[in-house]
Amino acid sequence: MVNPHHVHKTKELDDNSPSKNDRKDPRVIAGLVKDGRYFYSYMPTGVYAELRNASNRRFVLVEELTRVKNRLQKWIAVYFPEYKGIYTHIDAKGGLLVLKQAPTPEEIVKLGVEGIIKIWKDAKLRGNGHKKAMQILNAAMRSIGLKIGLREARMEIQDLIEDYELQTKRLERINDLIKELCQQIKYANKLLEIKGVGITTVAGFIAEVGDITRFDNTKELQKLAGLELVADSSGKHNGKTKISKRGRKRLRYLLFEAAISVVGKNEEFKEIHRYYTTREKNPLKKMQSLIAVACKLIRVFHVILRESAMMHQRCWKIYGI
Repeated sequence: MVNPHHVHKTKELDDNSPSKNDRKDPRVIAGLVKDGRYFYSYMPTGVYAELRNASNRRFVLVEELTRVKNRLQKWIAVYFPEYKGIYTHIDAKGGLLVLKQAPTPEEIVKLGVEGIIKIWKDAKLRGNGHKKAMQILNAAMRSIGLKIGLREARMEIQDLIEDYELQTKRLERINDLIKELCQQIKYANKLLEIKGVGITTVAGFIAEVGDITRFDNTKELQKLAGLELVADSSGKHNGKTKISKRGRKRLRYLLFEAAISVVGKNEEFKEIHRYYTTREKNPLKKMQSLIAVACKLIRVFHVILRESAMMHQRCWKIYGI
């Protein structure tokens, strides 16, 4: 496989022109292959392939669910803006149950307190009683939401709630599958023992990396994630050092999210973050420190998974277990 970035960078060498066409591109690619500037793409197999597909599917479902929530929030803000003062989150189960049956304030007023409570009882929902029902009813009675286009708004809100419920069920199923697949990978559970690291991070990391034994050191993993440091210097000039942002984008994203999580929940990583940002010599900015913590996580993950895998291989050769 030839890296498209290499094609883009070298296409001006022959004719000093940035032009791109179907005659020029094959010639540039053939030149790179002739010079040996290509690589074999890694294709995961077995449980790693299953986990990558499941993880990719989860990313898609989360994006779709976010879009549905944003659209639902927009419609409710127009027709029932007081809803936000009752429920902090737009997808609160008690609120969605009411809106699914009575999407507009006028319909909620018709339901009354008893009607709202009946919806919750039929759904066997706890934690929502007379007081919350009165809040919803009072908010609906004094609502300043838009009063025109109610038929279309009613249909749109109900459809969005149904879409939200459908996407939520799909996400739950894929999360269950991811947990099941992670259990099939030896020693993946050891990563979950790190405070602040959840199943999403572990599954995403293994899905993007594949078989950890193919990496001899953490620098290779860092490069795969696009977190390797790139210096811009020449002679006495020392430019900014930044991360390459090459490699697998999703791996870089989940490692950064994991860094935020461990800094907030794990005392050891919190202390590392504090040291990076407050040290006397070359203190880092918060964003730079989080990237450094993400690289630290790569080293921790690599050591745990690789050492455990290598130990298992040695035991297999010696004892057959």
